[in-house]
Amino acid sequence: MLNKSEEVSQFLEEQNHPFKIEIDQLRDCILSANSGLTENIKWNGPNYCFDNEDRITMRIQPPKKQAQLIFHRGAKKQVQPSARLIANESKLLVWKENDRAVATFKSLTDIENGKAELTMIINEWIDGANT
Repeated sequence: MLNKSEEVSQFLEEQNHPFKIEIDQLRDCILSANSGLTENIKWNGPNYCFDNEDRITMRIQPPKKQAQLIFHRGAKKQVQPSARLIANESKLLVWKENDRAVATFKSLTDIENGKAELTMIINEWIDGANT
């Protein structure tokens, strides 16, 4: 059983988003990747915390046929690490800074094909951001 937040489910239901099925699939993937993740709403989208620290935020606005996962170390600007936070060379990630990367999904097929890789990235990110 996934630890889906009722707050997030209700928020998404009200959005009537054209990418609703894909967003829900991403929620399942993220929450099943690590049982320590909790889900809430932040910056007008689903947000995932580990030990009460923001780590992954889903960008779903403006509504269009895609969703992005923003991997980060929280809302406050921090000193940049000298190297990327994780060593994963995944093509899913586009690095914005050494402690911030974005994964974009434009179809259910993208999500299904990237699920194993995304699970690894999520867990590496949690480990890297919490050290």
